Amino acid sequence: MKAVGFYYFKPNPVAKPLPPDTTLFGYFRQTMFKWAGYNKYGLYHDDILYWYPDVAEAVRRLPTELHDQRTFRLVRAIQLDLMRSELPREQWVTFEEDITVGRYLTPYLEEVRKEVKEKDQWIAEH
Repeated sequence: MKAVGFYYFKPNPVAKPLPPDTTLFGYFRQTMFKWAGYNKYGLYHDDILYWYPDVAEAVRRLPTELHDQRTFRLVRAIQLDLMRSELPREQWVTFEEDITVGRYLTPYLEEVRKEVKEKDQWIAEH
């Protein structure tokens, strides 16, 4: 028996290990995802980024297909909000989908930020 806090428990020999994202941090991320509510409108994480100049440049660099998909999601979310409704539950974005597909802007954003950093370094040197 192992002591955990003030409680004693006997480990279950047939218990399966937890999946990697079931840590406390993983539960916190999933809870915050649910509380944010943008998934109910079919939006991804990168759809709701604040419109800074680097985000605007990254969106400008998106391929046409991704840009059209983003525009469709944003227009649909605005329409749903105006109608005071949400998508049917089967069309909501899942946490796993948001993690895998919803970070579509990240590579372009990293590229823009890297270029801005290089430009600032060049200006500081010259």
